Amino acid sequence: MAQGRIYKSLSGFYYVHPSADDGSEITCRARGKFRKQGITPLVGDEVEYTVSSGGEGVIEAILPRKNEFVRPAVANIDLLVIFVSEAIPVTDPFLIDRIIVIAESKKCEPVICINKTDLESGDRLCGIYKNTGITVVKTSAESGHGVDELRSIISGKVCAFTGNSGVGKSSILNLLEPGLDSSVGEVSRRLGRGRHTTRHVELFRLSCGAEVADTPGFSSFDTEQMEHIKPEDIQFGFREFAQYSGSCRFLDCAHVAEPGCGVLAAVAEGKIDPSRHKSYVRLYEQAKNRNEWEIKVKK
Repeated sequence: MAQGRIYKSLSGFYYVHPSADDGSEITCRARGKFRKQGITPLVGDEVEYTVSSGGEGVIEAILPRKNEFVRPAVANIDLLVIFVSEAIPVTDPFLIDRIIVIAESKKCEPVICINKTDLESGDRLCGIYKNTGITVVKTSAESGHGVDELRSIISGKVCAFTGNSGVGKSSILNLLEPGLDSSVGEVSRRLGRGRHTTRHVELFRLSCGAEVADTPGFSSFDTEQMEHIKPEDIQFGFREFAQYSGSCRFLDCAHVAEPGCGVLAAVAEGKIDPSRHKSYVRLYEQAKNRNEWEIKVKK
């Protein structure tokens, strides 16, 4: 059997690029066994497939996934690039933190791209995330500032770009790869995205070696993806907590209001930004108030 990666899925067909990377593309169907097992092949999946004498491909096996996302329905993502802005529209840090928790829970590296810095410096958001260990890059689609740095960050990686409407994600995509956004837009218009229920996800190859999933905005990264994260695991989405949580008085410290909490002490001392801790408490309380039966365990 041959191996390859799914680069596009549409109406039950999966378009696979062979690992040999000879420029060919195999149109495949999936074996019925996947449906019986409740498994859906995803864009980004590494698969084994066979090809009939007529050139029709069949996906026989899905290789183990590094991660998977609900929306967009993609797998094996290396970087989740979160596009934000301090100009109109101003991005709420809580939205950023919620996406970061989702990414961290999937073992996917988050990257924050602060765009529109020609209008607002982005210094406030930079200040919030400076001690988190998360890569932050400032860009301007107007001047092109920071685009080369972003290109270097994503080079050779499989990425998903996300961001609320109006932050300039499409403009930055066009600077990274002129014409890419037009290609994405043409696909969307052809499929009637936004007017019909046709599901289409595709990985686009950039000349820098990055592969970028065409993704929707923040609204699609909803609570459905948070529901399988237990309250005690929310802290792992705030990586700067780790160096202080070891000094907590209680081993099961929730880092919310407990006496002798090392994380709270770090917040008070300015070592952890109060905005980050506020987001943590909000997410922790939301997770804590869910019933056990509401937690979704992903396969």
